Amino acid sequence: YLFSGTRGTGKTSTAKIFARAVNCTNPKNANPCNECEVCKDILNESIMDVIEIDAASNNGVDNIREIRENVKYPPTKGKYKVYIIDEVHMLSSGAFNALLKTLEEPPAHVIFILATTELHKLPATILSRCQKFDFKPVKIKDITLMLKNICQAMNVNSEEDALLLIAAHAEGALRDALSLLEQCLAVTVDKLTYTDVIEALGTVSHEILIQLSKGLIDRKTAEVLFIVDKAVMDGKDINQLIKDLIQHLRSILLAGLEVNLEDMLNIPKEVSDLIINQSKVAE
Repeated sequence: YLFSGTRGTGKTSTAKIFARAVNCTNPKNANPCNECEVCKDILNESIMDVIEIDAASNNGVDNIREIRENVKYPPTKGKYKVYIIDEVHMLSSGAFNALLKTLEEPPAHVIFILATTELHKLPATILSRCQKFDFKPVKIKDITLMLKNICQAMNVNSEEDALLLIAAHAEGALRDALSLLEQCLAVTVDKLTYTDVIEALGTVSHEILIQLSKGLIDRKTAEVLFIVDKAVMDGKDINQLIKDLIQHLRSILLAGLEVNLEDMLNIPKEVSDLIINQSKVAE
């Protein structure tokens, strides 16, 4: 099996769930029970039947030869031995060739799950021998809902705008969203606010982006330079500012095409209204 997709979309996590599902002694509708001995051992990473390999640091021919030598041995507890090779595109050409024979005729008790963020780097000989699954970036609204559930579980009050901003900056990667949430919670006291997220991420508020784009539309160069200089003096990351401004200008273009911004970009209605007004001026 080949799992491909951008970072933080659940490839390795799904592979581990897959490993539990095929080895579970008491599956429920083909899902792992997470309660049997095998499931618990896989969750605790204390079983030899599920082997996770990071191809970034184990990318040589010798590493693959070791796998080829070990696949002939049957599993100790489960039904299958599951090899999860993460970032498989990092393997050398020699390692790919060494793996090819095993992928062509794998033993009946062995399952290979290859995970990669760069599908185009895999040789055609490997691709033709895999069942491929594409992992899509997680939608902003789904990330926001997950963050909201986490905050509730931690008894942390949070503003909807704050979670939306974190979700937008994660760019479809749930793992990144969780890291950003952790950073933001480190600077908050009892409630996660939009301002807290702005400060923690070094980004700029919607108000500044509105002012910047207004200055650009009105061709007021001095005003734009003043806003940028103030943002930099306030400690904002200039690269992040440029990214935010590009995203904001894209939103203005979409608004001009009469796209529903609230549904497509998951932004608050008041911000959506401001962007729509700006798109009319820009015309």
